[in-house]
Amino acid sequence: MSDHNPKITLNSALDVGTNSRVEFGVEEQWITLNVDSGSPRMRYLRAGSGPALLLVHGLLGYSFSWRFALPALAQHATVYAIDLLGTGFSDRPPGLDCSFKASAERLIQFMDKTSIASCDLLGTSHGGAVAMFAAALAPDRIRRLILVDPVNPWSAHGKRLTAFLSSVLIAPLFANLTPHVRSLHEFYHRRMFGDPRRIPPDSLEGYRKPMRIPGSYEYALAVARSWNRDLRELESVLPRIANIPTLLIWGSKDTAVDPASASQLKQRLRDCRLVTFDGVGHLPYEEAPEEFNCAVAEFLSSNSH
Repeated sequence: MSDHNPKITLNSALDVGTNSRVEFGVEEQWITLNVDSGSPRMRYLRAGSGPALLLVHGLLGYSFSWRFALPALAQHATVYAIDLLGTGFSDRPPGLDCSFKASAERLIQFMDKTSIASCDLLGTSHGGAVAMFAAALAPDRIRRLILVDPVNPWSAHGKRLTAFLSSVLIAPLFANLTPHVRSLHEFYHRRMFGDPRRIPPDSLEGYRKPMRIPGSYEYALAVARSWNRDLRELESVLPRIANIPTLLIWGSKDTAVDPASASQLKQRLRDCRLVTFDGVGHLPYEEAPEEFNCAVAEFLSSNSH
């Protein structure tokens, strides 16, 4: 059973900045999942009405990522913006299996526990890989896929970095030092944007806030440890999602997931449309929110059942 809280404004739910102040009904809710290490609680935001649309953030993101998208998309759907276990303000259970497949299984479990029979599924970056895996596990429950700069087997960008970060010598340094070095956060955050002038003023601090919770960097390392193995497994299950209508969205200046890999991924999806945002980086929903919202809303409208 989920723990329902009263409706709150978008500002308090997503910690949005002054440039995005709107009043919009959002419910902050929690649900208990079943994992090997216990019964951790997952936080999620819910808004709107209509068909279910589930939003899955990237590796170091959380529901905050969708603060500019949620008001627009909630006009077309009942939107669920989750904080994956280990991230955001969800619990960080010790020993959590952080593979793509395990994360996807928890996503399906979330759907079960919130009585979502089927949904449109939107995932970005690492969340895009998890979304594809979830669709492969339950293709009959995913109406459409929206993949935003998704991690995929044909981008080499993350393969070397994750192997480096998860090495025996580097992993302890990453977990112990990174939380205290703001300049590192600023450097990597800035690299996520094609044009630094378009970085929202609330963005860096918004992403840093839940990273202060113990266990946050250990989660990232756990994801990194199985990264390359997970990519091989993801490639093997892609035929299961080949017939799901899919929208691919990519920033042409994405430095985290190679934009050239979009064509390889698209070839494996029979009903797939690719939209590229020129000059935009890894976070188009932050850097070009109006264009992003329009592309998603158009896809949902034109492919409605």
